[in-house]
Amino acid sequence: MKAHAFTLQSWARRCLLAACLVGLSGCGFQLRQPPNFAFKTIYTAVAPNSLMGIELKRHLAAVGGVTLLTDPLERKNADVVLDILSEAREKVVVGVNSSGQVREFQLRLKFRFRLRTPDGKDLIPDTEIVQQRDISFSESAALSKEAEEAQLYRSMQSDVVQQLLRRLAAVKAF
Repeated sequence: MKAHAFTLQSWARRCLLAACLVGLSGCGFQLRQPPNFAFKTIYTAVAPNSLMGIELKRHLAAVGGVTLLTDPLERKNADVVLDILSEAREKVVVGVNSSGQVREFQLRLKFRFRLRTPDGKDLIPDTEIVQQRDISFSESAALSKEAEEAQLYRSMQSDVVQQLLRRLAAVKAF
């Protein structure tokens, strides 16, 4: 009798698994694919100490199929030019306690760029991507809050680079 119950449970599990798989395949679920770019070479003048530029270079190299040019002499050989107009980090006080001590900050990361052809035709006009995060503050845990702030900036930076790559992939023709 136990062997019979085991086969019924096994059969029910298999049916449930099959139903889930059929449901997922029918809804259009698909894992995110690496972006496909309409261009093969991209030029950008990234400052050597720019954390955003370093991450952008790393992601473009990981995608493959796109060659990143950073030498100004190669600018005219690029299919497109990514102009990084500004990159700013801000830390704004948004909350204080009754004695005037800071209790909460808002961290902001602003990134402005445009994409154009070497001839000057705008493919993506001047665009700003803004990320912001709130962080509480405590004098007694200042060092740990500093580490948390650095982690939040890295997270925002990754989000900005991912948004930038998706916008670059949306360019279909130039």
